[in-house]
Amino acid sequence: MAEKIERFAPDAVHIPVEGPLGWAARRWCLRNGVAFSTAFHTNFPAYVALRAPRGLRAGTEALAISTLRRFHAPAHLTYVATPSLEAQLRRWGFGNRMVRLLRGVDFSLFHPRPDTDAPVADPVMLYVGRVAPEKNIEAFLSLKTPGRKVVVGAGPSLDMLKRRYPEVEFRGTLTGEPLADAYRQADVFVFPSRTDTFGIVLIEALASGLPVAGYDVTGPRDIVGEDARLGATDDDLETAVARALASPPHGRNATAWPANGIAGKAWLRSSAITRRS
Repeated sequence: MAEKIERFAPDAVHIPVEGPLGWAARRWCLRNGVAFSTAFHTNFPAYVALRAPRGLRAGTEALAISTLRRFHAPAHLTYVATPSLEAQLRRWGFGNRMVRLLRGVDFSLFHPRPDTDAPVADPVMLYVGRVAPEKNIEAFLSLKTPGRKVVVGAGPSLDMLKRRYPEVEFRGTLTGEPLADAYRQADVFVFPSRTDTFGIVLIEALASGLPVAGYDVTGPRDIVGEDARLGATDDDLETAVARALASPPHGRNATAWPANGIAGKAWLRSSAITRRS
């Protein structure tokens, strides 16, 4: 690691992960007096707590928070995706200078299907993402909302969930046009995670003309908010889905319009933010 960094001879370093490579890069920067930035992309405290024995979850989460706080503390700045995430890190005692870095989507790939006047008898409810415990997918799969449920993605919980919910269509990992088509074929995007820091799939869904239903937590709270054109958030997922499906009538292009406003210039703005920081 040190040899590769020194061959590059950087004036500054960006460390996007807190794993072994991140710690190694951090150590090199501190030893050599090179300024570095970090980014908080993953809620590791929540993830490790979910996997710990019930009686050890609080202590495990507190230890993870302390470790991450120590990792990020010497950074020149830390990039975060949303105001809610920044507020959460402040509650955890992070004193870093924080900069919000926007996300974007490829609108040539993710776009609405043509408008249709055909009534929707049984809505298609879609989840896209990793199929793992921290994604809280069973909150989606166990919904009583009439309609067809589709899951796109793979992960350690896939086989178990296939056995438990045989009526659900599990389509595995999709990329490119097949993924974009999966969004366009759905009627609502359901995001059951309570632990994500953003959720790029949310803006992929919005760009595809889908209303989003999720919990009122970091990610959906920042992207969907109170705008009924974008969907709904609620402490009860079933309520959020019902509200998203019953949002004011609009064409697919009208649904996607706010996503263009949110993310249309995100890549250019993100690069500008990075250069200024």
